[in-house]
Amino acid sequence: MIIHTKEDCNNFLLSLNLINKNISDSEKLRLLYTLTNPIEKNYKIYKIRKKNGQFRQIYIPNNLLKSIQRKILKNILNNKKISIYAKAYKKGICLKDNAYPHLNKKIILKLDIINFFDNIEYYDIYRTCFSKEYFPPSVGHLLTNLCTYESRLPQGAPTSAYISNLVLKEFDEEIGHWCDEHNISYTRYSDDMTFSGDFNPQEIIKKVRHYLNYLNLKLNNKKIKVISNSKQQRVTGLVVNKKIQVPKKYRYKIRQEVYYIKKYGLLSHLQKINYEDKPLHYLNSLLGRLNYLLSINSNIEFIKYKEYLTKLRKTYL
Repeated sequence: MIIHTKEDCNNFLLSLNLINKNISDSEKLRLLYTLTNPIEKNYKIYKIRKKNGQFRQIYIPNNLLKSIQRKILKNILNNKKISIYAKAYKKGICLKDNAYPHLNKKIILKLDIINFFDNIEYYDIYRTCFSKEYFPPSVGHLLTNLCTYESRLPQGAPTSAYISNLVLKEFDEEIGHWCDEHNISYTRYSDDMTFSGDFNPQEIIKKVRHYLNYLNLKLNNKKIKVISNSKQQRVTGLVVNKKIQVPKKYRYKIRQEVYYIKKYGLLSHLQKINYEDKPLHYLNSLLGRLNYLLSINSNIEFIKYKEYLTKLRKTYL
């Protein structure tokens, strides 16, 4: 067994380069340990209303802790591979990548993990991200503390998203390999799991429940959906029945707004829809939605809309 002295641990911790401040090594160490005693004092909690009327709590770290977490993400976590079945929080991966495996399939099964971030616990974070296999135990526990709130994964911290993928890597691999053997496509986008092909949904639901149980995670029974190809099939907001595209309603809404701007003028249009913010804010929002659409489906009609709105926007800068 390797014995790590206090000096070994401190030198290892300093080698991670987590603090940018121009202070002595002893001050850096003191600062890191002080932050975690207790870590909760370094967060502000905000509540965001969800579509169902309930609230989601977002934990925002202060600037110092946020800076350290970003260093942990860059210097440690990003060096660890996640599963090929995980399609969120990964550089170079987008919504389209999550939807593509489910294109033109007979059945789509959508499952959701209830209270995803809140139910990822300290031990699983330590075991999958900062274990003694790679870190002296005291350093691993300190890093875990720097990334948790009340021993759980805080939604809102820079490290949380990637950590969630690492914690679920074994789960993704187990489920993904089983699906591959049964000619079923599987992807996970954060807490949303999607399965597609020709299969018995109940068999997959039972298997997923079983494996999630090891992580003390549970399915949200209210969000279990089975969608046949006779209906519109959506995966993370994208239609996948015959080709990947944004929903028709989304395209129609943009087309309608551009039409009214051209017909009545921007200011008259905003007055008609009782828009109270600045015209520039509205144009930025509309261009943002248009850019998203073009990232999924690029066609000449919407490219022309973007050119028109970009030119119009310059008059309000």
